[in-house]
Amino acid sequence: MGNKQTIFTDEQLDAYQDCSFFTRKEILRLHERYHELAPHIVPMDYTRNPDVKVPKQLIINMPELMENPFKERIVHSFSEDEEGSLSFNDFVDMFSALSETAPRELKAVYAFKVYDFNTDNFICKSDLEQTLNKLTKEDLTEEEITLVCEKVIEEADMDADGKLGFADFENMISKAPDFLSTFHIRI
Repeated sequence: MGNKQTIFTDEQLDAYQDCSFFTRKEILRLHERYHELAPHIVPMDYTRNPDVKVPKQLIINMPELMENPFKERIVHSFSEDEEGSLSFNDFVDMFSALSETAPRELKAVYAFKVYDFNTDNFICKSDLEQTLNKLTKEDLTEEEITLVCEKVIEEADMDADGKLGFADFENMISKAPDFLSTFHIRI
């Protein structure tokens, strides 16, 4: 009676707090959510740093992501492996960067990764087309998509190279007042 299970050491919790925008209580809540996704994989004891990853399919079906048209891109952006699986560290990073308290600059970095479908470190016309198709559930005509993509590139492409680098993208979203309020998920 009265024995309390230790999930993390104090040092681990301190490290998670230092590297995220979460309190100890929120980190423990994140672990609870992570464990719920795959109780047969995720241990309740992280004091020995287990090498555990939850498969992408389980992550994208979380209620917090399930309806997001970019859920696979979001998970891929935070995954250290090519499979899209997330370690607990990746999971904390994802929720931290997408938390309401994360700064605009950090959100911009990950938003850029999410919209860079071909992972060439630029947002080109094909990336914009895929973004629009996801946002509109493919309701726009090909002509409408082309027109919107051309306008976005014309407006945001500061160096006139036909694609958006990170600086172009960051400048563009700085003009979008609702960016911070829409680029987040809650635990």
